[in-house]
Amino acid sequence: MQPIDICEVQAALNRFANQDVYIHLETTNGAYASHHNEGFFSAGAYIRNGLIRFNRGKITGNRPYRVGLKLDFGWVYAEGLTDWEMTEKGQLLLAGHDNEGRLAVALQLSHEPF
Repeated sequence: MQPIDICEVQAALNRFANQDVYIHLETTNGAYASHHNEGFFSAGAYIRNGLIRFNRGKITGNRPYRVGLKLDFGWVYAEGLTDWEMTEKGQLLLAGHDNEGRLAVALQLSHEPF
């Protein structure tokens, strides 16, 4: 992965618009954080291979970034994004890593299931 280039990511988002696409969206603050600190409030969200169609995708911010996907009846968004990659399979992978390099959020789009 490489640091987000807002123009390149915007172009990649545009290529997925108005098509059925599979989404992977995940947030985490460390699966074992509450095991090491009983007072730590652990929260997260996860969806894999959800099938969506968005009519507009937009990246905003100034590191970290936020990506919003406008659906017919709502929104999907992820914030805290720092890095990206386009795979050889044409999958758009976006991730947010904290200052220690740990994954905090992932947003991925693909024409094929993950």
